[in-house]
Amino acid sequence: MRPEILFKLFSPHTILSGIGPRTRLLTEKLTGPNIINLLWLLPQNIVRRPFYEEIKSAPKGEIVTLKVRVLSHAAPYNRRQPYSVNCIVSGVNLNLIFFNGKKDYLRSILPIDEIRIVSGKLEFFREKYQITHPDYIVKEDAIDAICDVEPIYPLTSNLSNKVLRRYVDEALKLAPDLPEWLDESVLISKGWNGWKETLGEVHSPKKETDLLSDSTARRRLAYDELLANQLALGLMRNQQKKRSGKVIKPDQKLRQLTLEHLPYELTKGQIDVIETIDKDLASEDKMLRLLQGDVGSGKTIVAFLTLLSAIEAGFQGALMAPTEILARQHYETLEPLAKKVGVTIDILTGKDAKSQRLAILENLENGSTNLLVGTHALFQGDVRFNNLGYAVIDEQHKFGVNQRLALGDKGAGSNILIMTATPIPRTLTMIAYGDLEISNLTSKLPGRIPIITKAISSKRIEEVIEAISRAVTQGARAYWICPLIEDNQANELVATEERFKYLQDVFKERVGLVHGRMKTSKKDIIMNRFRDGDIDILVSTTVVEVGVDVPEASIIVIEHAERFGLSQLHQLRGRVGRGKTSSTCLLLYQPPLSETARIRLQTIRDSDDGFMIAEQDLKLRGSGELLGTRQSGLPEMKIANLAVHFDLLELAKKDADYVLNSDPLLNSERGTALRTLLYLFERDTAVQYLNSG
Repeated sequence: MRPEILFKLFSPHTILSGIGPRTRLLTEKLTGPNIINLLWLLPQNIVRRPFYEEIKSAPKGEIVTLKVRVLSHAAPYNRRQPYSVNCIVSGVNLNLIFFNGKKDYLRSILPIDEIRIVSGKLEFFREKYQITHPDYIVKEDAIDAICDVEPIYPLTSNLSNKVLRRYVDEALKLAPDLPEWLDESVLISKGWNGWKETLGEVHSPKKETDLLSDSTARRRLAYDELLANQLALGLMRNQQKKRSGKVIKPDQKLRQLTLEHLPYELTKGQIDVIETIDKDLASEDKMLRLLQGDVGSGKTIVAFLTLLSAIEAGFQGALMAPTEILARQHYETLEPLAKKVGVTIDILTGKDAKSQRLAILENLENGSTNLLVGTHALFQGDVRFNNLGYAVIDEQHKFGVNQRLALGDKGAGSNILIMTATPIPRTLTMIAYGDLEISNLTSKLPGRIPIITKAISSKRIEEVIEAISRAVTQGARAYWICPLIEDNQANELVATEERFKYLQDVFKERVGLVHGRMKTSKKDIIMNRFRDGDIDILVSTTVVEVGVDVPEASIIVIEHAERFGLSQLHQLRGRVGRGKTSSTCLLLYQPPLSETARIRLQTIRDSDDGFMIAEQDLKLRGSGELLGTRQSGLPEMKIANLAVHFDLLELAKKDADYVLNSDPLLNSERGTALRTLLYLFERDTAVQYLNSG
C-alpha cells in the first residue's frame, strides 16, 4: 500500500483551488490525473519580466514590468476598435490596449486613479507607448506574483501558462519532505540538494541552462527515476531467481536429426546462443532470457532447436507471435521440419472454428501436441498445457509485460525465451529488460544477399515507378511504404490511400492496400494475396514492419524516408532480401533535407548492422521515439533522458545492485526510504514482490 506521506501527491487535481470540471479535463489531458503528474511536467522555456521604474529606460519590443497609475478609460466606438486604458508611468503616458475588452471587467481590475503593476510586451506605436493585452495586472502589494523569470510549460489548447503555473505552484506547496533515499556521498559528489528542494528548483529556472536535461537539478530527479527503475527490475530479477525452473537436459537426438535436414549450416553466433540457452535450460533456475537478433540472423531456427530440447525431455513447448499472419508463417516454416523428426506441432489463433479450437485444446491438454504456435490466444483461460516446459515469445516489443507473464504462468517453472528483431541499444535494454539475461545474434545467415540501398529525391518518383514496372514485368514483387493513412496537408505527407490510387492507375488490379485501420481479416487476405503472387505491389503503412515473409519481394520503396527513425527504416528494409535474388531499398525523400535527416539516410545507406543503427537512432531521436513506450515494454520516463543520462543509468544500476545485495528486503533506514521512491515513480509492483517475501 502506498505510504501515507505520498497521499496528497497522488490526489486528483481537483483538490487544487480553481480547478473545475473543464479545467480538470484540460490538465488531465496534458499531464495525467494526479498532483504528482503536474510536478513531473517541467518547464520548456523561460520569459524574463524585468521591472523598470522609468518607461523610457525600458526596451521597446520586449516584455517588461511597470508600475502604472490609471488615468482614464476609452471605450471603442465600434467592435473593430480596441478598448484603451490610459495610464502614466514616471510622468510618461502608456496605453493598455484590449481587443474585445469587457468594459465592466476592465474598470474593476484597472480602477481610475489607482496604482497597478502590469507586465507585457512594450511597443511604441504612433509616438505613444502601449502594451496590448498585458499578461499580468495586479495590485502593488501583489507584485511578487510576477516573477522576474517566468517558467513556460508545454500547454494544451484553452489552458494558459499563467493558469497552469498557478496550479504547479500550489502543487509544490503540497509536496512533502520525503526521507532521503540517496547516499550522502552521492549527494555531496554530485552537488545535489534534497528531493523537495530540487523539485522547487526545476520549476523555478533562472537561466536557459537550467532548462537543459544535464542541469544539476534535473540530473538529480533523473537519477531518482533511473534508480527506481533499476531497483524495480532488480527486485523482479531476485523474485525470478527464487522460482525453480523445469530442468531440461536431453540427449539432443531430435536436434541432431533436425540439423541433418537443414539446407544450411548454423552460424557461429547461432551455435553460441544455443549453447547459452542449453545451459539455462539445464539449470534448476528458471530461464528468462532476451534474444536480440538482427534482421536475417536466424532467430526462428534457434528457437525451434531449443524447443526441441524441451520436447525431447518430455515437456511441451510454445511459440507466441504478435499477429496471426506471423504465427502462421512460423507454423508453415517449422511444420515440415517437425514432421520429419516426429514432433507434433499445431497452431492456435483467435480465428479458429469452435470445433477446431476444441480439438486443438484437447490435444494440448492430453499431451498429444508437442509444440503449439499461436498468437495472444495462447495465454487465454481455456488454454491448458499438459506439461509446458519452455515458451518462446517472438517480437516481444509488440506484447506487454503482463502478457509475457501470463504465458509463463501456463506452466509452473516454465522457461521463457523472448525474441526481438529490433536491436535495442544497451541503454534501453538496461531500462526495459534489466530483469532478463540478454543474448545478441548479430551474424547473418549464409547466402543472404546484401540489400542495395539508395536515397532518391521524391522529384524522381516517375523514374522509380518506371523501374518498378520493368522489375514487376520480370516477376519481381514490391512493397511501397507510406507514413500516413489519410491526407494531411499540414505536414505534407503522402497519404497511403492516395498513393494506392495513383499506383492503381499504372498497375491496375496488381496493386493491394494494407493499413492499420483495416479489419485484421481483410488485412490478412491482402497480405496473403501478395505472398501468393496474386498482386505484385503492396502499398502499406508500417504494419508490414513485422509480418509476412515474402522471399519473392525484392523491392521496397519507403516514401518520405526522412520522417522515419533509423531503426524503423532498418526493420522495413528487412522485408526484402529474403530470397535468392538481389534486392533493393529505395528511400524517397522530400528535399531539402535537415542535417539530422541527412545523417539518418546516410547511415542507413552505409550500414546494415542493426545494433549500430539502433545506437545511432538513440543519439538522433532519443529513447521516447525509438521503440515507442507503449509498444515496446519500455517504461515511460518522466524526467530521465536516456541519450543524455547514460552515466546516471550506469551509476543507478550499481547503486541498485549494492542495495539489493546488502539489504534485499529494503528493511534498513535507507531501504525504507527507497520503498517510498518506488511508490513515487509508480513502481508499485516491485514493492509487492517485497511484501510477498
